[in-house]
Amino acid sequence: MTATITDMHADDVVSIGEIERRNYAVPWTDGIFRDCIKAGYKGFLLKDDGHLLGYAMLQIGYKESHVLNLCIDSPYQGLGYARLLLSHMESVSLAERAETMFLEVRPSNPRARALYEANGFNEINVRKDYYDTPTGREDAVVMAKTLVR
Repeated sequence: MTATITDMHADDVVSIGEIERRNYAVPWTDGIFRDCIKAGYKGFLLKDDGHLLGYAMLQIGYKESHVLNLCIDSPYQGLGYARLLLSHMESVSLAERAETMFLEVRPSNPRARALYEANGFNEINVRKDYYDTPTGREDAVVMAKTLVR
């Protein structure tokens, strides 16, 4: 893997939004990404040879971090790129003194859930009707990982 991870900036939002809309039935809007960047959340781009493969958004607060979004464009899924971004977010979280990392995942996304479980995340709760879907609402499985220094 020769992919590199760089910080996300507001001028990256158009490219991110294109990937977001290709990969999610109910995608984040460009405005949500811009708001996250304005709020100081940490966004990351995963590129290979200048080509955007995926991205992630991480919120870090007092002793915890929260994976808000992690997406690998569909042609590049299953190649270990999500694991690479997740590992990077864990390193950034540790550097910012976070002790626990949280995320939500759709029950209808078993590949993502398996990725998180394989990387030490455990189910801690369910948020009822958390996600929008094209036909209604879907629960979210809340997962957490204790970070070790």
